Amino acid sequence: MKTTKQTTTRSGFSIQDICSVAIMAALTAVMAQISIPMPMGVPMTMQTFAVTLAGVILGSKRGAVSMVVYLLIGSVGVPVFSNMGGGVQYLIGPTGGFLLSFPIMAYLIGLGVEKKKQKGMFSLFLVLGTVANYAVGVAMYCVLMDASVWTGITACVLPFIPTAVIKAVAAAILGLQVRSRLAAVLQTA
Repeated sequence: MKTTKQTTTRSGFSIQDICSVAIMAALTAVMAQISIPMPMGVPMTMQTFAVTLAGVILGSKRGAVSMVVYLLIGSVGVPVFSNMGGGVQYLIGPTGGFLLSFPIMAYLIGLGVEKKKQKGMFSLFLVLGTVANYAVGVAMYCVLMDASVWTGITACVLPFIPTAVIKAVAAAILGLQVRSRLAAVLQTA
């Protein structure tokens, strides 16, 4: 297998790292536009599919950084959030907790893929990443909407469980395939 020499910037990220982080942030922005409005105000989007892909393909650190970049771009007003939304109000609104959890979710899922040689670790961390997304999202929803935890779970979790499972499994399968094919470029195992 041919290895490539990577140029590292002062930040410790190589040019390949910067490009892969940017690509995953852009992919998340595109996937956010696939949005289905739901009755309780929390839309179903493909963002979590992209977040899972970021964690699986890029690993824990680069996956999390790609989501931080995505949130920073959106917070300054670039319309990268669902329904071409942008601005800090999306991060501090009722569904902002879901967005703010993306770096945590990508990090946990990336950690799982890095530990996948240990039996069951990838699946465990895939579930933990998804649970972290829901936990932070529901907590912020409940605080800002002055709602009970049960109301938050009913509005923000229960309607999304079937699609969350499908998106997580599909993103994990696709992500592992992409990761193995780009292992040399991404410097992953």
